[in-house]
Order: sequence, then structure tokens, then C-alpha cells
Amino acid sequence: MSTDIQFILDFDSTLIRVEMMDVMAEVAIPDPAARADVRQRIQELTDAAMAGRLDYRESLQQRQALLHFPRSRMPEVIARLQTLVTPSFLRNHAFLAAHADRVHVLTGGFRQMVEPVIRDLGLRADRLHANTLSFDAADVSDGCDWDNPLSREGGKIEVVQKLKLDGRVIVVGDGWSDYKIHAAGAAARFYAFTENIARPEVIAKADHVAPNFDEVLYDLGLRAAVSYPKNRLKVLLLENIHADAVAAFQKEGYSVETVAGSLEEDTLGERLADVSVLGIRSKTQLTERALAGAKRLLAVGAFCIGTNQMDLHACERKGVVAFNAPFSNTRSVVELALAEIIFLLRGIPEKIRLMDHGVWDKSAKGAHEVRGKRLGIVGYGNIGMQLSVVAESLGMDVCFYDVAEKLALGNAHKCATLDELLETSDAVTVHVDGRKENTRLIGVREFARMRPGAVFLNLARGHVVDLEALRVQLETGRLRGAALDVYPEEPHANGNRFEHPLRKLPNALLTPHIGGSTLEAQRDIGRYVSSRIIDYVNTGNTEGSVNFPPLRLPPQAEAHRLIHVHENVPGILAQINQALVAHGANILGQYLKTHERLGYVITDINRDYSETLLDDIRRIPHTLRFRVLY
Repeated sequence: MSTDIQFILDFDSTLIRVEMMDVMAEVAIPDPAARADVRQRIQELTDAAMAGRLDYRESLQQRQALLHFPRSRMPEVIARLQTLVTPSFLRNHAFLAAHADRVHVLTGGFRQMVEPVIRDLGLRADRLHANTLSFDAADVSDGCDWDNPLSREGGKIEVVQKLKLDGRVIVVGDGWSDYKIHAAGAAARFYAFTENIARPEVIAKADHVAPNFDEVLYDLGLRAAVSYPKNRLKVLLLENIHADAVAAFQKEGYSVETVAGSLEEDTLGERLADVSVLGIRSKTQLTERALAGAKRLLAVGAFCIGTNQMDLHACERKGVVAFNAPFSNTRSVVELALAEIIFLLRGIPEKIRLMDHGVWDKSAKGAHEVRGKRLGIVGYGNIGMQLSVVAESLGMDVCFYDVAEKLALGNAHKCATLDELLETSDAVTVHVDGRKENTRLIGVREFARMRPGAVFLNLARGHVVDLEALRVQLETGRLRGAALDVYPEEPHANGNRFEHPLRKLPNALLTPHIGGSTLEAQRDIGRYVSSRIIDYVNTGNTEGSVNFPPLRLPPQAEAHRLIHVHENVPGILAQINQALVAHGANILGQYLKTHERLGYVITDINRDYSETLLDDIRRIPHTLRFRVLY
């Protein structure tokens, strides 16, 4: 650490996550109702003092009078406080211990209970400035050393001024009394610490808002326990991604912004300028142009199954990893497909429309059970397989067709050709991916092969069906009915106008791309994709990525991890290792994975190395992205 910096750290709600007196009340007052009342009043008095609305001594005296704290319970309070140290200070234990001679803890709390906690962090007792709790003859607290400056308003200023610290004095705290040290000219800089509590009155006066201690050290140019403060990583989540994903990123400390709908290409490009993580669903088109200015973007998550809305090669060229959720909404899509098959074979869409017009039609003409009917599944992937199993449990005879060799589940029969499936099925449902080769996979010829009176479903991609050919089949009555959940062009936001050639046909069942739109599916997708992205940012793991070589890494222990993404050309690994040798870096582990366009090298090295090593690796030709984790 630069020898000109002296730290003044607050204790309550800064070094620890809570107010000490709250813990004292929790321990000392056995009756739950009485304890709750006292804690609420203590909190009110604390907040008033911390926000500058109440004289500090008056607040302290009133809080003390509420407690009647027995000396015998002090060890229990200490034990609890030792478990409540703020996470970012725990992470930076090594920094604090290494620079303990230049770290002062300043608190209106009580030395007897504060000292053991700061010792655990490697800090020095002679750098602790605190009140001392006093006790009466019955060993019950009756106040503190009221002559101590820290027991009165302005006491922190007085203590710091008397210390006559050399160099830059930096104050880190959550309260008004911490800010006033800076306001009085006794400190060069004040950081409003908000990891545990954010006080608007204090934040408004701060030189800098610090969501954690990592941010303080980073802002001062000092090496923290982490390579980059997570609060500086901005996450942009579009299209109503589930709240569990938002919560997961916030829990990690990221700055999260949400947008209800999708964004147009130019707007998205502008927003990506300072974004580190992007989350989208099916409406947002992530193009090369939108990615052009995304210099900080590390990862993109498609919170859905498909990835054809993302230019994955453009992501690769920017060194941006992409993830999706290939399994999380499978069950929801399967249930919708089954519901629509039942509706179509019963003629429910027509019955509903007649009812809307006041027509009562209770006849069973053309209405069939699904039991004993043959279901043809085009595309036997995750959804097709699960649909196969569930449909068979309803008594359906299942066949499938897939260009890849797939193992049939249950009693399902694999058709040798698509024509065989079309000619023998009572219901045909499409579950293929969005590749260009599948455009108009089902068209005039394929519909002509289907059984008269059969029903057709597309819950895959809008472009896999020739809609005009399907319209003719439905209007002539050759097909009993059709259900579509996906379309070549879809509105960008809920409430927008939807136009479609089948919209008014009585035997067409159209749904607004809701196959995966259940709370359960969106929750699971939100959790899965956010966990993959967080794991990548934290460790470099690319398992589950759709555009990076998959690499599952061992835990990073006592090492700095160098993550290098590059074009897959010969000699990159050799150049990385030459740089490591030239700078005397000791390699603890190295992992390489490539595919036809991209190379991915992870190197764990000892913490002792020259800073110029990193610059040398960044300058290696064909490097797409390089970052360091520690």
C-alpha cells in the first residue's frame, strides 16, 4: 500500500453487518415481544444519529438505558459479532493484516466487544478507538466512559485530529459522524459504505459510494482480494427475465438494470457500451452491428432454448461467451403441445368460437380422444423425447423422425423417412432447431403427404413451416386443425398488434410464443443461465456454452488465474508460456480447449509476478480477450 494512506474504518454496519447494540439486545432480553420493541427503538435511535437528525450522545444514552446489559453475556455477543463480519472485509483480510499499522477503527461501540472482532481481521488493538462499557455493582451496564470523545457529538473528529495522522486520511463508514470527519477537514476522502445499509443523507455527501471494500481499494489503486469489484460489472437484462436471475446477479454484487421489452439494434448497441453481461430472450436480435461497441461485454445469456437470435460467430470474434437454457423449459413446452393436441383432436377451437357467437354445439362429430391415436414427432431432441414419453403415458402410439441417430424411448418407433411419419400420423408436431436448413421444412409437398383429418403443430421456429401451404390445408378442411406458437415475425413487446394469415381461421389455434412461458420454466431458466454466467465470470468455466470450447475447471486455490481467448491459430499457447517464463511466473495449472475458430487457455500461476507480464500476454497477436481472476 502507498505509505501516504491512512484508513479510518467505522465498525457498526461497516466492519460488521449489523449494529452492535442490536446484538446486545438480542442476547440480553429473553422475552421475544419485549426484545422486538427494544430493538425497534434502538434502530430508530441509531438511524436518527447516523443520519444526523439526533445528537450522538443523546442517542447513545437512550440506547444504553434500554439495554440493562449483564456482563456475563458479553462472550456470547462477541461470538455472534465474530460471525457477522462484512464479507468484503473478510475477503480482504490479508490486505488489512498486511497494513494494520495504517488502519484505525473508530467507533462509538464498546472496546470489550469490538477488540476480539478486529483482532480476527489482523487489525491492531492499539489502533482501535472506542468507548468502554461500564457496569454497576450487580454487573449490569450503567453507561460508558462519558469523558471519552467518542461518546459525544463530534467525537470522531476530535479523535482523528488528535491522532495527527501523516499522509492521506481515508474514511470508510455508513454514518453521518463518519462523513463529518471529512467535512471538518480531518480526512481527504469519505466513502459512503453501503454493503450493509444505505443511508441517503450520507450517500448524498460522500466523495464516493462504496458498495463493498473492494471498491474502496480499487478506487484508490490498491490491490484488493478480487481482481475487479463486481459492483462495476453492469448486467443488462431484457424482456422480463425472471426475478430469480435478477436476484442471483444482485447477490453476487453486480449492478443490475432490467428492461421489460426488447431493444432495437441501434438502441441495443448504444446500451451495450458499458455492459459486462447481457441477458435476452427470443425477441432481441443480437447482431454484429449491435456488438460493435460492446468493449466490456464478457457474456451473453439467452434465457430460452434457442440461440438463432444471437450472432454467435460475432460474439466469438469479440471474445464474448454465450449460454442458453437447453432443458429448463422442456416440460412447459411438452405440456402445451399435449394440451393443443387434445384441443385440436376434440375440435375445441371451433367450439370456443361458436360459443363466442352465442351458438351452442354439443355434438361429438369430429371429436376424438388422443388414446390410440398416432403422434408423429419431427425432431427427437430434449422436447421431442419428453413429449414422446408423456404422450405414450396417455395411450398414444408414438413415432419420430430425426436426421441424427437417436435412441427411441419407451415404445416409440423411429421412422426411416419423414414421409413415413407424415403418412401414418394422426397428429404431427415439429420440434427442430432454428438452423437455416430447416426453413420451410414442412411445405406443400409435406402437407400433401399427411393423412386427411390429421392435426399439425409447430412449437419450434416460425420459419420451418410454409404458412400459405398450411392455410390452404386448413381452409379446404383437409387438415382437421393446426396449432402454432411461433411465427416468422413476432411483435417486439406485449400489447403490440399481431397480424397473421391464419388469425381468423376457426380451426387454427394460435398462441403468442408461450411454450416456455410458465412461472416454473422461467424460474428454472433464470436460475440456470444466471448460474452459468456467474460461474464463467468468477472462474472461467465454459461448460454449457454454445459458442466457446467447453471447459470445466478445478477450483482456483492460492493462485491468480489468467484467462486468454484467442483465434485458433498455431503458436498461441507457446507465446503465452514464453511470456510466463520470461517473467519468472510459476505455473500451477494450465488448461487448453479449442474448436475450429476459437482457442481458450486457462493458466493458474503463483501470486508473485511482474505486472508487465499481463501487458505482454495482452499484446500477443490474435488475442480476442484477456482477463485475470484472483
